[in-house]
Amino acid sequence: MKKNMGGADRTIRIILALGVGALYYFNVITGTLAYVLLALAVIFVLTSFVSFCPLYTLFGINTGKVKN
Repeated sequence: MKKNMGGADRTIRIILALGVGALYYFNVITGTLAYVLLALAVIFVLTSFVSFCPLYTLFGINTGKVKN
């Protein structure tokens, strides 16, 4: 697994995941939508920690630093 996520991308994903967690905690989102968004938030956090997004490889995206 080559890293394909940059620092800004990782930070944005973690902020979004925290936002979804806060919305769930304060009962702003409930039901099926809440569970779908929480699952997406968990995926965002996991991909942020490993700096690798499988979808980025499918589309050929790399937001990390380019090494020569």
